[in-house]
Amino acid sequence: MTNKSQRTHSAILMIACPDQTGLIAAVTHFIRENGGNIIHLEQYVDGESSHFFMRLEWDLQGFNLPMDQFEKCFQESIAAQFDMSYQLYASDERPRLAIFVSKYSHCLFDILSRYQAGEWQVDIPLIISNHPDLEVVAKNVGIDFYLFKINKENKREQEEKQLRLLKSHKIDSIVLARYMQILSDDFVRHYPQQIINIHHSFLPAFSGAKPYNAAYDRGVKIIGATSHYVTAELDAGPIIEQDVVRVSHTDTVEDFIRKGRDLEKVVLSRAIWHHMKRKILVFKNRTIVFV
Repeated sequence: MTNKSQRTHSAILMIACPDQTGLIAAVTHFIRENGGNIIHLEQYVDGESSHFFMRLEWDLQGFNLPMDQFEKCFQESIAAQFDMSYQLYASDERPRLAIFVSKYSHCLFDILSRYQAGEWQVDIPLIISNHPDLEVVAKNVGIDFYLFKINKENKREQEEKQLRLLKSHKIDSIVLARYMQILSDDFVRHYPQQIINIHHSFLPAFSGAKPYNAAYDRGVKIIGATSHYVTAELDAGPIIEQDVVRVSHTDTVEDFIRKGRDLEKVVLSRAIWHHMKRKILVFKNRTIVFV
């Protein structure tokens, strides 16, 4: 018997719609009548909004509906009837990521180590930065590095160049690996729910250039990190992943920074993993993250 983790040729369907009777039965019947074997199914109903969410994965071996005809047939047979929005993915599809960095290297190194180890089935064709500091890191792993120095006067022009570069490389998603530059609303509009950011969880209580110093001065006992999708409103996008670590009066500011950066890279990598595995649905600035 084939282990589920060894199955690579499968399809993933992400569904959202108003909650109503017969949703699961209708979708699973559609898959079954076309010869599909369901290997994973998760669903959730938001009680306050009466909205239904589902992630369904099925084995494509023996599935007799050609994938280039799936969306048309599903729309006519199921989606239109239940007012569904949905996305269809192939599980063996390799997302194409662009990494944006500035000077901090901890998140970048963590991403590249997982990438080189084959832990992530993705392509990373380029790294973009507003500083030259990490170019050598990109070169060492054979990834093209592009420098875009940005100031108030040239921000729009530089972002337009970045967008053209991303389009030419057919980039699906962007990871801000401690990219210390605020993206414009227009830039974000080109990649809705496809830009992943990481920041310390002190925002907004400990905002500014030295949040760990501020947290240390207040004697906090827990520090954390938050990864979220980027929206037009700064650091207010749907949260994907969070975690915390305890600190104490014996820790120095340097300990806070070390622990915080360790947490940042792990939380960001978890968020990227959820995103790559097509496990996230966004609804009213909240995320449903299927396990």
